[in-house]
Amino acid sequence: MPKKFQGENSKSAAARARKAEVKAAADAKKQAELEDALWQESDKHVLKKEQRKDEKEKKRLEALERKRENQRLLDEEDLKLKGKQSQAAPSKVTRAQIKQNLDQEQALKEPEKKEKSHLETPLEENINHFIPEEDSARTIEDAIAML
Repeated sequence: MPKKFQGENSKSAAARARKAEVKAAADAKKQAELEDALWQESDKHVLKKEQRKDEKEKKRLEALERKRENQRLLDEEDLKLKGKQSQAAPSKVTRAQIKQNLDQEQALKEPEKKEKSHLETPLEENINHFIPEEDSARTIEDAIAML
């Protein structure tokens, strides 16, 4: 008697396909690791150079952060001091102080007067390149003929 199922067992075929996919993924991962290992830098001098570069960049960023923090603290302190000064301002103002304040306001309102650059000034006519309207004489005979 022949067997009932002439074809392939579906469960075993599915299991084989899954195993093949897992093996293909593992092979691809292994191949990628090998390729990454080829590109890995192993020279001591180059590694030290990169390390120094990273440390220098880290130092620069830390210094920049410290500078920003100090500036922020300075601004806060200035605001506190300005607040105290405005409360303790004297009620009397002298004429000299009023005049000084007005001068400062005018100086802020007025744009700075700049000297005109050579590009802004109009060009003057060059008198050395004067072209006479009459004929010019180059010899004595031509000069007598013109008169």
